[in-house]
Amino acid sequence: MIKRIAAVAALIPAMLGVTSGAASAHPAPPRATAAVVTLTYDASQAGQWADAITQGVQNWNAADHNVHLQPATSPGSANFVYVATSGWPQTTLGPIVPGGSRGEVELGRQAVDEGYDMTRIAAHETGHILGLPDDYSGPCSELMSGHGPGTSCTNAQPSTAEAAQVDRNYADGAAALSPKQHRTVIDVWRAPALADAH
Repeated sequence: MIKRIAAVAALIPAMLGVTSGAASAHPAPPRATAAVVTLTYDASQAGQWADAITQGVQNWNAADHNVHLQPATSPGSANFVYVATSGWPQTTLGPIVPGGSRGEVELGRQAVDEGYDMTRIAAHETGHILGLPDDYSGPCSELMSGHGPGTSCTNAQPSTAEAAQVDRNYADGAAALSPKQHRTVIDVWRAPALADAH
């Protein structure tokens, strides 16, 4: 009787998936993971925007689960490039996909000269690469509101809704996304003109 109780007691941890110091004869099955789309970028032509790009990319990677941004191993292999320019920011509107058209983010100095935050600009323009359009009427908490909230807005984090839309854009992995022609979005980060006081 005691031997039976000891045998049953030895089986209980195994049935509950608890280890008792001995290795399990049946390892736990691996958890299923969704296919994550990896997009690579080249920031070698971005000059003084390097830190802003790094932070903007980190913000998107922290917010999204179905797409991951990382530097390309060689400039020619990147899915999209960041380039410093003297004009207004403009970007290829995605979603950019591996094997599709190469995207470009032009980080224009004019927006910085107007007083806008470099990290917000870089993160906003990256949002276009991921398939998000502008929503200038949105609040500062929405990254894609861009210049709408004015120069005092420095938020460079996508909102929950924006992150969810990007996750939907890449929900079924790269195989489900067909390469397509993309258009360029020109963002005029100009501060609103103040009416003359009378």
